[in-house]
Amino acid sequence: MYNKEINELIYKFQNLGLANSSDGAMLIGHVPFKGSEAYLNIIYPKLDIEEIASLEKELHTTIPDEYKHFLMNYSNGTNILSSTLSLYGLRRQLTRDPKANSRQPFSPISANLYERPDNAKDSFFFIGSYQWDGSRMYIDKETNIVHCCERWDATSKVQWDSFEEMLLSELKRLYTLFDDEGREIDEDVSTLPY
Repeated sequence: MYNKEINELIYKFQNLGLANSSDGAMLIGHVPFKGSEAYLNIIYPKLDIEEIASLEKELHTTIPDEYKHFLMNYSNGTNILSSTLSLYGLRRQLTRDPKANSRQPFSPISANLYERPDNAKDSFFFIGSYQWDGSRMYIDKETNIVHCCERWDATSKVQWDSFEEMLLSELKRLYTLFDDEGREIDEDVSTLPY
């Protein structure tokens, strides 16, 4: 078990339905009002050590230990509340075939290599983003502190002492913005932590 409380929150909407994609992703909380195949939360199959090494090679940097632990022991990235918050992972395939029933996480490649925000130090490893406006989340590898910043400026707006602390607090906060059927209570209210 990765973190019991985080796991319980990720599975909070399992009463709305559970399914697996053809490539092994766990789909939690069926929300047909968003689309016939839409689910609130997605957990992707964990990475092994070879896949981590391959991803680090492609990124030209190391993945912070706490995030690497998450990728290898819980999920290869995740989508929370219909991608309100997405955590990046390795894209194992690049198919866009709608019949494939394949689910893949958003990749960390663009955020870390090609679209790094201004003021991003070399020690900043980008791990996720918010759908609201593209705000990003990163771990400073020098301190292991997790930060949230605007999409194009890495100046920290909010910080957490650890990855697990961030994930737990963000799950709790974001769930207050959705009702028991997985509908956003007020679509005009920002989903950002700042």
